Amino acid sequence: MEFTTYIRFIAALAFVLALIGGLTWVLRRTGWGGKVVTGRRGRLSIVEVAPVDAKRRMVLIRRDGIEHLVMLSPTRETVIESGIAPPKESGKVRPASPISSEVG
Repeated sequence: MEFTTYIRFIAALAFVLALIGGLTWVLRRTGWGGKVVTGRRGRLSIVEVAPVDAKRRMVLIRRDGIEHLVMLSPTRETVIESGIAPPKESGKVRPASPISSEVG
């Protein structure tokens, strides 16, 4: 391969990376890049995730200080419990109770 082929390859790579960077910048400026929270905590957070079996998991989500328990699977999402008050912070870390799919 000639030296000019390498230069053309590097120039094309730089051009493609510049296009990707420019598109990312435009999407963030127009609001398509998702909301970026800076300087404060967001309203939505994932508190805990526990697998139930190979395909399902329980997710505890906190929104505005209220927790919601959701079961996620590949085909559907089910709200198990809504409006749960978060536990009081006592400084001690409480161990997570394991979720088992076995019966008795």
